[in-house]
Amino acid sequence: MGEPPSERRDLRLLPKAHLHLHFTGSLDQPTLAELAAEAGEKLTDELLDPAALAVPATVRGWFRFQRLYDVARRTVRSEHAMRRVVRQAAINDAAEGSVRLEIQIDPTSYAPYVGGIIEALEIVLDEARTSSQVTGVSIGVIVAASRIRHPMEARSLARLAVKHIDDGVVGFGLSNDEWSGSTPEWEGAFRIARNAGLPGVPHGGELRGADHVRQVVAALHPARLGHGVRTTEDPQLLEELVKAGIAFEVCPSSNVQLGVFPALEDVPLPQLIAAGATVVLGADDPLLFHARLLAQYELAREVFALTDPQLAALARSSIRASFASDSDKAGWLADVDTWFGKPPAPPH
Repeated sequence: MGEPPSERRDLRLLPKAHLHLHFTGSLDQPTLAELAAEAGEKLTDELLDPAALAVPATVRGWFRFQRLYDVARRTVRSEHAMRRVVRQAAINDAAEGSVRLEIQIDPTSYAPYVGGIIEALEIVLDEARTSSQVTGVSIGVIVAASRIRHPMEARSLARLAVKHIDDGVVGFGLSNDEWSGSTPEWEGAFRIARNAGLPGVPHGGELRGADHVRQVVAALHPARLGHGVRTTEDPQLLEELVKAGIAFEVCPSSNVQLGVFPALEDVPLPQLIAAGATVVLGADDPLLFHARLLAQYELAREVFALTDPQLAALARSSIRASFASDSDKAGWLADVDTWFGKPPAPPH
């Protein structure tokens, strides 16, 4: 059982890191509407009406999600629009207590509008630096390849990401439909990134089960797993990943909207925590799921009855699993202790 409401601390003030957020999917509805008007794009009701997304589990699923995401992405087709996405993500995260944001982008999706993939990535990195100064949120950029594109393209993206490590690229990912392609085909791209010191953060264990998680871990050697929730289907595998220190980016609202689990109560967050896993809450694509990062912490409190000490532990896990500097992490962890009412540990 959680604390009585009168004894609960304000989760908006809890310092936390947001490590699973996609570029266009980070938008809020008002900003999307403005970008659509500028681009002359017509939006579907599902992108603007929260009630329209509350559909029965029988019609949830990946392809419905991807169709809506593609519509939203067509509104982001200029440097101004790309900068607006980054800036608004930082503003929204700052308002919810995020101290660190690691936003994920496949620059090939936006390259045709700004002169190429190099230009697309450099725009995002430049705006990340500016928005960080304006909002106070530390921002890192994850370059992500797509499963629906050729693995050779992923190698090009990995090389591009490596060239921009000093500019703010902090990780290399693999996203889109988990059923597409054969995971070992992306091993080369992740090896390029890993050999240059860039950690891997591929999606896995969301649409597909524990057997696929094994493939992802064996071929791509992730530092964090995007989702990974279905690892709980194999207790031995879960134990192995916990021992290996691989973090799980858990996005409860996303899991339910995509039909991975029928209800929030079925998301195996308590099982992951009980197994000693490093769990990081994320919003994934709040534009489509109408729930940002703060909502995930509120769900953890309301649905899973996590106490303030447990919520503080989740926030600490998110900070430790981030790719921020050790000095930044130390400061933020001290701030979590302050939120919980515990004085920071004295310096060694």
